[in-house]
Amino acid sequence: MALDQQPESSSPLYLDTASAAPVRREALEAAWPYLTGAFGNPSSHHEVGRTSAEALTHARRRVAKVLGMRSTDIIFTSGGTEADNLAIIGMALGADAPAAGRAGGGSAGGGSAGHAPRRHIVISALEHEAVLASADFLRRRHGFEVAEVAVESDGTITVDALNSVLREDTCLVSLGYANNEIGTVSDIAALAEAAHNVGALFHTDAVQAAGWLPLSGLGVDAMSLAGHKVGAPKGIGVAAIRARIPLEPLIHGGGQESGRRSGTENVALAVAFATAVELAEAERADAAARVQVIRDEFIAEVLRSVPGAFLTGSPRSRTPNHASFCFSGTSGEAVLLELERLGITASSGSACAVGSDEPSHVLTALGIDGDVAKTSVRFTFPSGISADDGLRAAQAVSAAVDSLVLSYS
Repeated sequence: MALDQQPESSSPLYLDTASAAPVRREALEAAWPYLTGAFGNPSSHHEVGRTSAEALTHARRRVAKVLGMRSTDIIFTSGGTEADNLAIIGMALGADAPAAGRAGGGSAGGGSAGHAPRRHIVISALEHEAVLASADFLRRRHGFEVAEVAVESDGTITVDALNSVLREDTCLVSLGYANNEIGTVSDIAALAEAAHNVGALFHTDAVQAAGWLPLSGLGVDAMSLAGHKVGAPKGIGVAAIRARIPLEPLIHGGGQESGRRSGTENVALAVAFATAVELAEAERADAAARVQVIRDEFIAEVLRSVPGAFLTGSPRSRTPNHASFCFSGTSGEAVLLELERLGITASSGSACAVGSDEPSHVLTALGIDGDVAKTSVRFTFPSGISADDGLRAAQAVSAAVDSLVLSYS
């Protein structure tokens, strides 16, 4: 696209919902009473406290229904990072405790008499930093062995690859449902079944999947979610962990959340989360089908109009709202600045790695050269995006890269 054909900048277009989605008005309105009149502590034994406790119980039930789990499985956290930490560290240490085991199924941990403890964990190199750091903590401070399952060049993980690293002493497998940087979706149900075949627990970080992929019927033991990806305010998340599973708490105190996560609960944001995730699930099928068409047209136009651009992640098995590219010969940060000048907000990858000069660990794990990985840009569409918005964004990408290539030449 020639420079004199740059798209006019109209209203800003936000294409970074993988970092944070707009807060839903319904979620704010649902939370408001518990920030004002119904402000009580849910642990207090008076009417104001009981009102908050009832709202918290109802929010827990609503979230559980969306996930196809029981209300006793739902633990409200401060966000996805805490949920990942609690699920991975809590379940691994719980499984490693004396006489620990999974009720109603195969042993996971096996610290019981006569059995060697299970201290082997499986992750992949593509996981979110919260998962990687949790596994590394268990390795450094508690002596667990951490293995990485091999990944395909498009970010997919096969059951055969997982089976090749599973062992009799594997206590936990943690693999993401949808990758935050490249959008690739894993077959979580099949991977969870493989883990269960050796008696291991299975956790998935489903933060990027919520609102775009089914969250129930996956057969997992634990799942992490974050409110700010589905239209709730930042600062609320869920660790959905089967109540039968032994869990070592990370936060100790008054025994809230059935003793699994102490601290006075954020009732208002729990209600906001329940409202947002219900709405996201109700709209999911229609939104995913519509946005995927716009996303596919956007990808095709960018690949057609930008020489040297290539898609990262799976072209087929990816979240419906996600498109990510490398633009060889440019700088990803420079492309983002030029896009912002044109009214398009995108990102260079995980918002949790802002400030790092290192190339994305996800892209380098796929075999992409480090310098090329630094040219990556991620576009994640909101559910309300229009076809015209998608075309405008593609034209802006072409104009931005063209201007940078000219300036570098």
